[in-house]
Amino acid sequence: MRANLGVPRPDQADYMLRAAAGAAGRHYKRELLDLLEVEPGQVALDVGCGPGADLPFLAERVGEGGTVIGVDRDPAMLAEARRRTSGLPAVEVREGDAHALPLAPGTVDRAKIDRVLMHVTDPDAVLAGLHLVTRPGGRIALAEPDWDTLIVDAEDLDASRAFTRYTTSEAVRNATIGRTLARRAERAGFTVDAVTASTPVFLDLAEADRTLGLGRNTQLAIEDGHMDADRARRWFASLAEGPFYASFTLITVACSR
Repeated sequence: MRANLGVPRPDQADYMLRAAAGAAGRHYKRELLDLLEVEPGQVALDVGCGPGADLPFLAERVGEGGTVIGVDRDPAMLAEARRRTSGLPAVEVREGDAHALPLAPGTVDRAKIDRVLMHVTDPDAVLAGLHLVTRPGGRIALAEPDWDTLIVDAEDLDASRAFTRYTTSEAVRNATIGRTLARRAERAGFTVDAVTASTPVFLDLAEADRTLGLGRNTQLAIEDGHMDADRARRWFASLAEGPFYASFTLITVACSR
């Protein structure tokens, strides 16, 4: 009988809201949104807005004379984003794909993409489309992790490395997208103004398991033959035996059009 490891896969909207509300999420999101330099009266775009965690902040920045547009393709995310912003007349939530944004060319002053490019089929096409809808003089901000930098402290270092290798090779589509953001943005026609890196740190195993999927991905690594079952289960169990530490690097890039 299969014995699942870690917490069950969370509701995706709840997961994203929890991640945004955590200490690590609050820190990098504040930096990302500050780099956008949103001003009153502007049109601000959130590509892959998910459940709308950042839409109220953007609405506050653009004010009554501005517009915030959140785009997502997932019906559950759209429903939650609309629910969360129902009292904010400046916010529009639109169904659409990041590869084919539902906006006219040159209509956006500020735009952000936050932990979306690591999942899309063609990151370069998404950035090219973002360049198309952004006005000359506009500004964008991108934030993506580099999962090659994922560290999970354990006595069995080789098992920790095997877990990271599985994460980068199998679990995440564009696992090292973070390190390529500046290069890709320039290739899309943007001018890179700033590049920063932050390191979200997890000292609580339960929080790390929810956010990083430690147990779920260990189970998948076993099933896919990337980790020996007994060794992987011992490794995961050992994470609860003492002080816990895990971290990864998140890269933020600010650009102008």
